[in-house]
Amino acid sequence: MGIHNIQMPDVGEGITEAEVVEWNVAPGDVVKEDDVLAAVMTDKATVEIPSPVDGTVVALTGEIGEMTAVGAVIISLEVDGEGNAAEGVAATPTPKAEKKPVDPVPAPVAKPEPAAKPAPKPVTAVKATPTGAPRAEGEKPLASPAVRKRAADAGIKLQYVRGTGPAGRISHEDLDAYMAGSNAPVVGGIAKVANTRVTETKVIGLRRKIAERMQDAKQRIPHITYVEEVDVTELESLREHMNATRKDDEPKLTVLPFIMAAMVKALAKFPKLGSHYDDAADMLQTYGAAHIGMAAQTPGGLMVPVVKHAETLDIYGLANEVKRLADAARDGSITRDELTGSTITLSSLGRMGGVVSTPVINSPEVAIVGVNKVATRPVWQDGGFVPRKMMNLSSSFDHRIVDGWDAAEFIQCIRGLLENPATLFMER
Repeated sequence: MGIHNIQMPDVGEGITEAEVVEWNVAPGDVVKEDDVLAAVMTDKATVEIPSPVDGTVVALTGEIGEMTAVGAVIISLEVDGEGNAAEGVAATPTPKAEKKPVDPVPAPVAKPEPAAKPAPKPVTAVKATPTGAPRAEGEKPLASPAVRKRAADAGIKLQYVRGTGPAGRISHEDLDAYMAGSNAPVVGGIAKVANTRVTETKVIGLRRKIAERMQDAKQRIPHITYVEEVDVTELESLREHMNATRKDDEPKLTVLPFIMAAMVKALAKFPKLGSHYDDAADMLQTYGAAHIGMAAQTPGGLMVPVVKHAETLDIYGLANEVKRLADAARDGSITRDELTGSTITLSSLGRMGGVVSTPVINSPEVAIVGVNKVATRPVWQDGGFVPRKMMNLSSSFDHRIVDGWDAAEFIQCIRGLLENPATLFMER
């Protein structure tokens, strides 16, 4: 028998370390070739690590959420034959600190009963009506042995008694108040009990990457946000007509493909808005291609799939790509290439879009277009108020590269195209 060590893989693009986000096995597990052993995350995507051989897991190195250098041994398997480890020695797992159960709140320090305190009054068993909401399953009420015995003698479940002491500790006075029916404030016949639970969640994986990128962007990039309202009444009428008359093989249209088409045309007039700024090298790279990132919410957090070469796609082509990439992001099948290379980003919360937002730039890009919800509002037109479908664009720009005037011209160009949707289909 020998030891086969598995190293943190080199996933390219100059990445020197990755984060372990999931162990799929434990020491002692028997695995087969191609079984997924772990998942690691880089700045770009999550990568699964398969087993190259049959064997038994001997050691796992590192904790979930820990950054590990490329080439470092992370898993050791016991295998038939000599294995690949020098002298057949398995990697030494990272020592783990002994973990103790964490109470939702600090445990109270028990104080000795004063010597002069009179003995508790004898209690006659009563049928008490609960006046407090029961604690969560498994949450043990805090009380002294004397209080517990007194409650048991009275047939009272401490689960329903509100404690006013430290960390919700139940005292004799709380028991007296409970039996008197005044233990908790009652609203509408239901007692309101303070919730003292604290839940700790380690920030790892995709959520940590999002946090790092957002923090970096806000610290390094001076944002300017420009908000403009757009009358999309005609655009919505066109969209509804196209959906009502679409062919079976054509996708249902949302407003996003139309906005992307408008962005493509606006970028042709204002190419600097489709740039990357390398502030370390003082270099601005301006792209002819329109690679539009679209912020997509997934079960794991925010991802930004990229519609590549949007300038080559028509409305239906854009709609197909938006749906395909969004589905892939949500089900986890999206590839690294589909998450990289954007030159400008489109952010939308759909019906949850609110009135105004302040989107964060997807560095090293210099612009992000934010879409707010469509709402019917009264608009003064031709001497009177008429109902119009209005939508705000809340867009942010890197003020080191984009002046306020440039930002306003870019958004006004998009606005003009959306308010006159026929122009989206014109070649010039």
